[in-house]
Amino acid sequence: MARVMLLIPSRSYRAPDFMEAAAKLGVEVVVGSDVRSPVEELSDGRAVGLDFANPEVGAGEIERFAEEYPLDTIVAVDDGGALVAARAARRLELPYNSVASVEATRNKALLRERIAGAGIASPAYWVVGTLDDPREIAASLTYPVVMKPLALSASKGVIRADDADEFVAGFGRVRGILTSPEALQECGSELADRVLIEGYIPGIEVSLEGVLDGGKLRVLAIFDKPDPLEGPYFEETIYVTPSRLAEDEQARIVETTEQACRALGLEDGPVHAELRLNSEGVYPVDIAARSIGGLCSRTLSFGTGMSLEELLLRHAIGAEVPSYERQASAAGVMMIPIPAAGTLRGVGGQAEAEAVPLIDSVTISMHIGSEAVPLPEGSEYLGFIFARGETPEVVEAALRESHALLEFEIS
Repeated sequence: MARVMLLIPSRSYRAPDFMEAAAKLGVEVVVGSDVRSPVEELSDGRAVGLDFANPEVGAGEIERFAEEYPLDTIVAVDDGGALVAARAARRLELPYNSVASVEATRNKALLRERIAGAGIASPAYWVVGTLDDPREIAASLTYPVVMKPLALSASKGVIRADDADEFVAGFGRVRGILTSPEALQECGSELADRVLIEGYIPGIEVSLEGVLDGGKLRVLAIFDKPDPLEGPYFEETIYVTPSRLAEDEQARIVETTEQACRALGLEDGPVHAELRLNSEGVYPVDIAARSIGGLCSRTLSFGTGMSLEELLLRHAIGAEVPSYERQASAAGVMMIPIPAAGTLRGVGGQAEAEAVPLIDSVTISMHIGSEAVPLPEGSEYLGFIFARGETPEVVEAALRESHALLEFEIS
């Protein structure tokens, strides 16, 4: 029986889906968590607390664990564990992407440098220090621009500025975000002192889900994002697949993603890519060495019902993958945005929202009493709405109708 270490940050939504897939495959799972007191029901050898904030330290902890409980492979579920997994795999001589390639996906400035250096469509960009004078920076820019923390995920701290005044105000917010304990934990101090500034890329945005096998990209799905992402903040809402783009446009998206992965040095395992498409070309926005986040993977099933988590575990342990073909029906998810800051006091209309035709489920993932923090300071969603249907159009319409029936009390 293969023994797989799953690196699952405590804030991840995806632990149950991966554990269910592992049980189905008969795979022995070790949970590597950033919580020092792992789930109590897991016995010795089935759970270990790791330092995710310091990848080299976390890798050393995995190496010591593996001396007593040998591992066959390591799978990072979210961004938080990707660098730990790469460094630990190098120590243990397990198959994985190189440390340098994963580092490039976790540092937006390095990612932009590698992509631009490979001749792939890329906006102008600059890296500045958080202590630099934003007024001086603002005077040197051509607008609009987008400022980004180097290592935060889920669009946290990503702000568009259309002029110097907006830039100065936005830069202050990004600086404040990067001084928070949560950001320092996610970024590490070595990446929390700088900000990436890019020229704004107009156009439509899509997401590609794939698996690399010896550098060859197998495309699992291309998601349309029908809601425009134009700023000033970039909160994702609806994902729908299959894409409604023309075949030649989809082919360019796939080709660009594969080129970007090659430029970064990624060769194996899941890839989640965000790209923008306009008349000038296809621009990679972000490339991650992990699969789609949140509960969004539940929109995908393959062959006769294989989940994305099962497919990825099969790939990781070298087992046969019966099919990489997504099931034929259209599917979509709406990540329910946070409309205002405050405390979540109640949720209404869930039964009515779930009763909308084509809706599979409505999952409210934020607990009552939790603090709701919208972008750009926040990075969570209130929950997820899932739908399936014959066409992307009817799926999108069902998601919008369902969302309109939900009522959130935030005070």
